[in-house]
Amino acid sequence: MTDALTLLSRRRSVGPAFLIGPGPDAAQRETLLRLASRVPDHGKLAPWRFIVFQGDASARAGEIALKIKMEDNPALDEAGQGAERARFSRSPLVIGVVSRAASHVKVPEWEQVLSAGASAMALEVAAAALGFASTWLTEWIAYDARFRAAIGLAEHERIAGFVHIGRPAAPPQDRPRPELADIVTYF
Repeated sequence: MTDALTLLSRRRSVGPAFLIGPGPDAAQRETLLRLASRVPDHGKLAPWRFIVFQGDASARAGEIALKIKMEDNPALDEAGQGAERARFSRSPLVIGVVSRAASHVKVPEWEQVLSAGASAMALEVAAAALGFASTWLTEWIAYDARFRAAIGLAEHERIAGFVHIGRPAAPPQDRPRPELADIVTYF
């Protein structure tokens, strides 16, 4: 395993089209989920949960996405239909990170939402530590109430992201990062 600083400096997002199998096995998947749940969580609320899409579940989720897209656009062409059908099958594993932020007497909802985001990032870092690559996406499905309901989200729950995980088909390339002088001020 790589030391934490090296790991963080090498982590890259790899799009689902460039993630191949084999994906994480059952033990690795459990490790990913355990590590993703070890994030700052003021009040110990666990204001997030996970939905695992793999195998047949990926195909079923894609069919749900296609059905909803066809309701909105009955003239969707074959390529568009195929893209929706394959939406959750583009990578070996997809983990939906669900924000369960809710009103609380001591913990602002914003902190709970941030905790869900931290969970998604922890999932990405854990995947990298296990030798996988990943990318954190939302796409239209995260914002569609019909899709959220169809995959079992409660009315107040939101998708923080869908983290696609697999092995990189090619070594990931870095992208330009902001200069610290452009993003850092000292008070």
